[in-house]
Amino acid sequence: MKLSGFKYLADQGVENIWKNKMMAFATFCVLLISLLLVGIAGLFYINLNSMIKGLGSQNEIVVIMNVGTSESENSTAESAIRNLPNIDKVTFVSKEEALERQRSNLPNAEKIFDEYIGSDASFMPDGFSVTVKDTDKIADTTTEIGKIAHVQSASASPQVAEFLRELRKVVSLIAGAIIIALSVISMIIISNTTKASVFARREEIQIMKYVGATNAFIRMPFFVEGMVTGFFAGAGAYFITWAIYRSAYDMIKEQGMLMNTFGVSSLIPFSDIRLYVVVAYLVVGALIGALGSVISTRKHIDV
Repeated sequence: MKLSGFKYLADQGVENIWKNKMMAFATFCVLLISLLLVGIAGLFYINLNSMIKGLGSQNEIVVIMNVGTSESENSTAESAIRNLPNIDKVTFVSKEEALERQRSNLPNAEKIFDEYIGSDASFMPDGFSVTVKDTDKIADTTTEIGKIAHVQSASASPQVAEFLRELRKVVSLIAGAIIIALSVISMIIISNTTKASVFARREEIQIMKYVGATNAFIRMPFFVEGMVTGFFAGAGAYFITWAIYRSAYDMIKEQGMLMNTFGVSSLIPFSDIRLYVVVAYLVVGALIGALGSVISTRKHIDV
């Protein structure tokens, strides 16, 4: 087929949208809602998983050095810790800071600190607070840190890591099932809607078939019509998602304590995923709209 022929059929597809405004609008609305359901469910899962990882990052490894280690020994140990593959952040905790923390954690022992210890922290060890990238490997990372020279001990809470690991598995299974279910339901609704749209023009299709039009010639305008409708449905879904996501993100961000306690600070800003979201909506919307229209014409082409 010549380029002029493709242009003619594409123009016919766009023109059909205006000729069949009500059915095109119905298809647009169904595609829009379906894309929103699946898209928002996917974004919710991504952020929930990020929150769980954020909570995991608070599960620190406490590293205690030998008492009396020098500055160079501490520096060497810190470099060795940073060079381990699963390390995210290493914070040095001096003996003075450690003493102050003990003082804060034991307010009822203030008299003992004042009369017997004072500000002398020479008996305290230096240390490090270490967070890891993958909490699933925190036990192995803790063991590796404990082997570093001048490290007296390295400890973490494996129960917290295990709980977060199991929680992530459960969330993944539930979210995956919900997304699959929504996708299947959406496809059924979209299929029925496109079938209704094509059925309304079955006589037009049959007449074209009788006068000798090829299947490709008949399907192309429907393909273009479905693709354009799906594209605009994807664009609409993107802007609605952007408005909802931004409002929810800004509202949650104002709750500082909530963010720190429940790992909400790990929510992903929309600007970080904007490109992926818009491409997914536009491509999936156009693809589903186009394929749905073409597949729905099969029954009426076979005359």
